[in-house]
Amino acid sequence: MPVRSLVTGATGFVGSAVVRRLLREDHRVRVLARPGSDRRNLQGLDVDVVEGDLTDASSLARLCDGCDALFHVAADYRLWAPRPKQLYQTNVEGTRVLLEAAQRAAVPRVVYTSSVATLGIPKDGALGDERTPVSLADMVGHYKRSKFLAERVVDEYAAQGLPVVIVNPSTPIGPRDIKPTPTGRVVRDAMSGRMPAYVDTGLNVVHVDDVADGHWLAFRKGVVGERYILGGTNMSLRDLLFEIADIVGREPPRWRLPHGAVMPVAYVAEAWARLTGRPPIATVEEIRMSRKRMFFSSAKAERELGYAAGPVRLALEDAVAWFSLHH
Repeated sequence: MPVRSLVTGATGFVGSAVVRRLLREDHRVRVLARPGSDRRNLQGLDVDVVEGDLTDASSLARLCDGCDALFHVAADYRLWAPRPKQLYQTNVEGTRVLLEAAQRAAVPRVVYTSSVATLGIPKDGALGDERTPVSLADMVGHYKRSKFLAERVVDEYAAQGLPVVIVNPSTPIGPRDIKPTPTGRVVRDAMSGRMPAYVDTGLNVVHVDDVADGHWLAFRKGVVGERYILGGTNMSLRDLLFEIADIVGREPPRWRLPHGAVMPVAYVAEAWARLTGRPPIATVEEIRMSRKRMFFSSAKAERELGYAAGPVRLALEDAVAWFSLHH
């Protein structure tokens, strides 16, 4: 009998990569999609699309019935939202309602997609890992706070006996980033030469297909109640931009801007966004976050799951190739 898996967030960037990974393993995949959602990422895939909403408890109970696995990938990933309450509604309450449904349906395996945004970063410049101390007070902005609180909800259900494993992807890049994500926007803008300057920050970059592979490994080998960082290569924003410039054959950006110089631009951009309703070119939250280097270690996932991320150059080349065709 094939494994029957339910995937939330399947129309999105990471979720559609997870769906493809499960189909390769001959899972029968059911996906939850909001009415009117953009379904280009599911085109041509043999999946059962069920329309519904994370906040509708009755429809979720029916969705979970008969499932062997639940991959909860859906999240509201915006670093700027005119109504921040929506982030908490989707990321925290949506997770609670879904896990309650999974518990009632006795789903035997749940993989919850969190983020490295919920983890601590050591003050001494060492790599962050699953044990780095962190609190809600360390979370900058509503997205991070909502994901941190959602993880606490998952911990509650794990303590009650729900067989749930947490994965914490770093910064995925690659094909099918249709929105695009904030990092996808950086790749797209760097390709077209719209990023002549950069701030001194660092991030951990990983191919979205490696993240999907990590989900599969967490489903197969993850320890209930544990979390696993699914990361790739730690690199400065400067090195990332220089690498993209090399791939597309452009001059790399020349100027490094101090954080203090960019912050006023972000405040003005957000004020303008509130007037127009269009997302700002830079957010205060992004600039605050960029003061820290978001460097992490995936050693636990490598050791316990057999996780292995490929070279960052390949991830960037795949992202560039996809954006070249689709934007």
